[in-house]
Amino acid sequence: MTKLETIPEELGVAGSWNEKGGVLWLTPGPLSLRDLAKTMNMVQARFITITATELPGEEGFRLEYHWDLDGTLLGFPFTIALGQAIDSIYDLCEAVDWIEREIHEGYAIDFTGRDYDPLMLRQGQKLGVNLRNTGAPDKPASGLLGQKEAE
Repeated sequence: MTKLETIPEELGVAGSWNEKGGVLWLTPGPLSLRDLAKTMNMVQARFITITATELPGEEGFRLEYHWDLDGTLLGFPFTIALGQAIDSIYDLCEAVDWIEREIHEGYAIDFTGRDYDPLMLRQGQKLGVNLRNTGAPDKPASGLLGQKEAE
């Protein structure tokens, strides 16, 4: 059995890998992010990044965790509600340090188990001001992306 084949079994996930856009995706279901990170460490996968996307309306956010396993890009999507925190995996994978902080500042998503330094470039400003769409449907968004769309 290959390392790739062992991952769903180790995670206790019944689903199988689905290829889309050059990424093998596995939906972790109720699996904890920390268990996923431990499994990725066990198979010696290399963390690449987290992609954060704000979902429409009040649906929350989709966080996609990407790892490289021997040249194969693996993706694991997690959905969180507005105002919901997600576990930090910084203590298990130091490579997430920068991207967890960027997502925290840009989208105001909290990663539990982390301490954050004060904002350096925008001291005293509110979190999430750069990337979150906080405008009402009939009003422009307040973040930088919304400002560009309104121009």
